[in-house]
Amino acid sequence: MAEPAKGFVNELKDAVTPRAFFLVVAVLLLQLGFITSYVGALHQPKPHELSIAVVAPPEVAPKLTAALESVPDNAVRASVEPDAATAQARIKDQKIYAAWVFDPAGTQDTLLVAEARGPAASSAAELIVTKVAASQHRTVEVKDTIPLAAGDGKGLSSFYLVVGWCVGGYLVASILGVSAGARPANTARAGLRLGTLALYSIAAGIGGTLITGPILNALPGSILALSAIGALVVFAVGAVTMAMQCLFDIIGIGLAVLVFVVLGNPSAGGVYPPPLLPTFWRAIGEWIPNGAGTSATRSVAYLGSSAMAMPLTVLAVWAALGVAVTFLAAARKPLLGRPAPLGA
Repeated sequence: MAEPAKGFVNELKDAVTPRAFFLVVAVLLLQLGFITSYVGALHQPKPHELSIAVVAPPEVAPKLTAALESVPDNAVRASVEPDAATAQARIKDQKIYAAWVFDPAGTQDTLLVAEARGPAASSAAELIVTKVAASQHRTVEVKDTIPLAAGDGKGLSSFYLVVGWCVGGYLVASILGVSAGARPANTARAGLRLGTLALYSIAAGIGGTLITGPILNALPGSILALSAIGALVVFAVGAVTMAMQCLFDIIGIGLAVLVFVVLGNPSAGGVYPPPLLPTFWRAIGEWIPNGAGTSATRSVAYLGSSAMAMPLTVLAVWAALGVAVTFLAAARKPLLGRPAPLGA
């Protein structure tokens, strides 16, 4: 005897549970957030407090700094350096992006930039200084003090390397959660998962460095230092993703994507350095592993490992928080989702 038809509404209720409906809506919101974040951050780059130093005699320097500071929308943060060598050192130390070196013997000055700090920043500085110099009846010759490697034409290799590390971090943590339960059964199992993540992170750090360095010749720098940064990036992202799954079950994966993909990538300073990003993305970039990893990787590759304390501290804090929350959550009932299966 044929089973009576349930009707469309009843079939729909059976096919789409409230949980599934909620997750589909969450995915839609995440997708729209992705579009908003990437387009919002990258569609119209404008300089904001781009640090440009002036090297000029005392009677000229105030006039030039005032002219730079008068550029609309707070585009420039001007300062004065005593000589070109000091200015060049401060560019490498990541204190300034460019330096306008005034020539008192003629009308052609020199603009010191560093393509390795971001071609977009160098182009913005060149555009601003050239225009301001023209108003002073002067011309500017651009000198790249820290050129990019031959295989790193657009200066994006460090950014894409870190993106790859971040993707590996949250994917491997997600796989561990999906395959054996979002929340470990106990703290011992949490330790095993974190140990597995640590081994994976080391392999990913070494592998990514070898691919972008010796194999593709896309990025210079110490293999050991870059591998260590890579391992820390992968572990930090993976540990936080693991912690989010422990707390929120499958929703934790979506939260990880929100943090590391939707917010982290466009604010990382890869395509456009921080002074060219809108306020929100400029404010959050250095505090997320994507931005911290990009800064650290670029510093090792091109800038003599300068200004490393901040990005390494950020990565270490994320990693420590991920580990701590994972252990705590493994010992407690999850906030959302299902109980951990026995033996997970």
